[in-house]
This record gives sequence, structure tokens and C-alpha cells, in this order.
Amino acid sequence: MPQTPLHATHEKLGASFTDFGGWEMPLKYGSELEEHRAVRSAVGIFDLSHMGEISVQGPDAAAFLDYALISNFSVLKEGKAKYSMIVAEDGGIIDDLITYKFSENHFMVVPNAANTAAVWAAFESRKGDFEVQLTNNSEAFALVAVQGPGSLAALQPLLSDDASTLSYYSGSWMTLDGIEIFVARTGYTGEDGFELFCAREDAQKVWDAVIGCGTPCGLASRDSLRLEASMPLYGNELSTEITPVEAGMGRAFAKKEADFVGKEALAGREPEVVIAGLTSEQRRAARAGAEIYLPGESGAKIGVVTSGQPSPTLGYPVALAHVAPEHAEVGTDVEIDIRGRRYPFTIVTTPFYSRKDA
Repeated sequence: MPQTPLHATHEKLGASFTDFGGWEMPLKYGSELEEHRAVRSAVGIFDLSHMGEISVQGPDAAAFLDYALISNFSVLKEGKAKYSMIVAEDGGIIDDLITYKFSENHFMVVPNAANTAAVWAAFESRKGDFEVQLTNNSEAFALVAVQGPGSLAALQPLLSDDASTLSYYSGSWMTLDGIEIFVARTGYTGEDGFELFCAREDAQKVWDAVIGCGTPCGLASRDSLRLEASMPLYGNELSTEITPVEAGMGRAFAKKEADFVGKEALAGREPEVVIAGLTSEQRRAARAGAEIYLPGESGAKIGVVTSGQPSPTLGYPVALAHVAPEHAEVGTDVEIDIRGRRYPFTIVTTPFYSRKDA
């Protein structure tokens, strides 16, 4: 099982590990609750070097991405980023990913670790006659994320440029302690934060430069943070079994004129399920796979929980679920079967948590 270049460091910090996306990744270093709270109140440091990085270069780079993904990249400005999806011919989601525009003819696509090979294969098969060069740099890059309300103040003294000039979903090349890195202001925690892309051989130097600014955090806290922020996780909320329409991403291609893979399957499609948020006043949390019913003994099954746990920040259970559209209206009371007993939940507006300065 592959490991990140920081694996030995995680071992020294006492991390427990888990298989995630085929990688041996730090799950937590001590208390996942303390790691979660560190990101919400101060700064958390994550090793995300398992993520993929694919370079798309050439005169047709934007046109290729317009065809390969569901969004329109021809209008993306230099230095900006876009969240999008890549789908199969039938519209099923192969992956959700972020694309950064370095220059007019150069983009970097960041797929999820478990889906990097699938995205790469899809890109190669869709290259066709596009004048574009594709390079899978996933083994050459490392990625350290600095997340939390104190992240900007923590990074400012370490960077060659003013990171405050970066707006949300943008990025720029800078240096940190003499190391060239790409600093992106995106995130997966619901807080302000930055992702530091660097050469694999520079991973330790980057980690050592920032670790004194915050708390090392593992994937357990990352999952609870993203759930509070209602951010979907591939393999839970997203899969090849649903399309961007079900995932609420129909706006990404609603006005797109360019042809793209999956366009015919998605045209005019009505969602078979929607991703809904649920909370409860009782303490029992619903976990992935729990079935959702309308209230009452004869209540029909209307969905299934895809992610769920107690919210450390809010103090009550939260869950994301696939729910039949006709029963997904905010305020709808439902029951969730948790180990053979049904508990009351209510469909609510998402995200469950939003940072105060958002």
C-alpha cells in the first residue's frame, strides 16, 4: 500500500493509520475531537499527498477540459480554480475534482486519490485530436493543507507573497522558506484555508515549516469537518450510480454550449434522488447505510443515509442522504432506522455549519 513522503513523520507523531483510497493515511494523532476543534478555532495541518495531480497543457487545454468535464473552462480566469465533475457516457460520476488554471494553456486537475487512475484513463481516452499534452504528476507532487480561521495569519510570515490577495478558489505560485510551491485558497473543512502543492522531495521541509503553526490532523477530523460543511465525499454521496443532476451540479452545464462527454445522457434529466441534509434533537447518530422512512409504522422508505455522525461543533447528529425528490422539502419530518429502531430526524437547509466570516 502506498504511503505519503511524510509517513515516517506521522509515525513519530503517534498517528494511527487507515486505508483510504488505497493509501495508508493518518486517521488521527490522538483525539479526533481535539483535531476537529483545532480547525474550527485555530489551525489544523493535514497531509493530503495522496491526492492526484494531472497537468493539461497546450493550445487546446481549455477546449479539452470543456469536453472531458461537465463545466466550462474556456471562461476560467488565470489564477482561479473551479470545482467540477467528470462523468461517463451514461452521466454517472467518475469523480469530483478541482481544476486550477496556471496560465492560458496550462491547467492542473486534482482528482481524488482513489479515482486518479480512472480520471487519467478517461483523459487519455478523450484526448482525441485535441492539441494537448497530458502528464500524470501524482507521484511527483506532495500536498499539505493548512486549515482554520488562523491559517492566513500563520502562513503570512512564511510566504514570499501576500496570501491575503488570494480570493476563495484561486491560487498562485509562491516560495516558502526558499521552496517553490503553489498556494491555493480552497478547502474541504468549511473554514478558510490553504493547500500547499510542492515537489515530493520538498514535502518534509514544507511540513516542518508549517507544523509549528497548528495541530496535525488526520482523516477522521477531516471527515467530520467536511460533513458539518455539507461537502460531498466520493464513495458516499457521489458515485457512478448517480449523475451531477442528482448531486445538485446541473448548473455547471445548464448553459454550456460546448459538447462534452455525458451531455446527451444529462440533457433534460430529472433527478431520481437528491442529496439532503438531516438533523435530530435526539442524540443517536445515523450512519451511512441507515434507511430513511416517512413517519409511522406504515411509512414508506424514501432514502438512505450516505454520511452521518454527531456534530462536534453543533452538538447534535447530522447526516447527508439520498432522498426521493418528492420528500426532500426542508422541514419534512422523517424516521431513520438505526439498528432496528426508528429515530426522528428532520430535513434541513445545508450546510449545517458555515464559518462566521463566510
